[in-house]
Amino acid sequence: MRAIQASFPATRLRRTRQSAGIRALVAENTLTPEDLIWPLFVREGEGVEEPVPSMPGVVRRSVDKVVQAAREAHALGIPAICLFPYTSAANRTADCAEAWNPDNLSNRATRAIKEAVPDIAIMTDVALDPYSDTGHDGFVVDGKIVNDETVEALVKQALSQAEAGVDIIGPSDMMDGRIAALRAALETAGHKDVLLLSYAAKYASAFYGPFRDAVGAADALKGDKKTYQMDPANSDEALRTVARDLAEGADMVMVKPGMPYLDICRRVKDAYGAPTYAYQVSGEYAMIMAAAQNGWIDGDKAMLESLMCFKRAGCDGILTYFAPQAARALG
Repeated sequence: MRAIQASFPATRLRRTRQSAGIRALVAENTLTPEDLIWPLFVREGEGVEEPVPSMPGVVRRSVDKVVQAAREAHALGIPAICLFPYTSAANRTADCAEAWNPDNLSNRATRAIKEAVPDIAIMTDVALDPYSDTGHDGFVVDGKIVNDETVEALVKQALSQAEAGVDIIGPSDMMDGRIAALRAALETAGHKDVLLLSYAAKYASAFYGPFRDAVGAADALKGDKKTYQMDPANSDEALRTVARDLAEGADMVMVKPGMPYLDICRRVKDAYGAPTYAYQVSGEYAMIMAAAQNGWIDGDKAMLESLMCFKRAGCDGILTYFAPQAARALG
């Protein structure tokens, strides 16, 4: 589509910018609390809210406090939360068996939230890094992250989460073939309505550092994740991974990280028209918060601007640690 407009002065583009009311009338994108998913970190204990030093304003919560946060999210109009467990060193093992323990932190939190706030959607993470003694998303054999054996474990993890009552399962591991395996297992087990929001284009990024601190994986991680997460240099490859995951049964797809990869969000949405999400990851959040705390930027304005950028890039929603703060600002 080519825009047709008269020449100056018949056309003065500033006419549509002259007041807040007129700007609202011609705004091409809108941001509401319903666009947000709030990631929450769960830890053992009771009555605990433990600050994450590298993520100002973010805490690890015990299950009872996560339930309170779910109530808060629901009251603010945030439709979904996403749970990430902070697993103790004792439960980080080579076989990652805690990942499919019916009574692990994530599953206990899911059941408690569903009992207290049944209308909020719960998303969970499927990957082995919170449960592995190596900090990797998959099993490590002779120094190599193995694909097929990992997928078998991810299926067990996802089934335990579905049994606990989650609405959305988010495979973040980037193993090949895991969406097809997860979809088949969920169908066979009778969990036909559980959605798969695939981390379909997840890059091997430097922006994940604070998150690894938050889930306790930073010290455990040996090496890097470049053999299974995507190369930041690649764009066409993202379209191939998204196409594969949609063909295997993903209901929604995600690009991660967010702001450095807005071009990928736009390409994915334009190419497939599928529900498309982005994760404004921990490093992005920490940068904005650090700059705001130093008085270098207006934190609230930068927060809302950054979130609107995702909508402009074609995203249907955003996972963001700013979710409650943004929801309050949006009213």
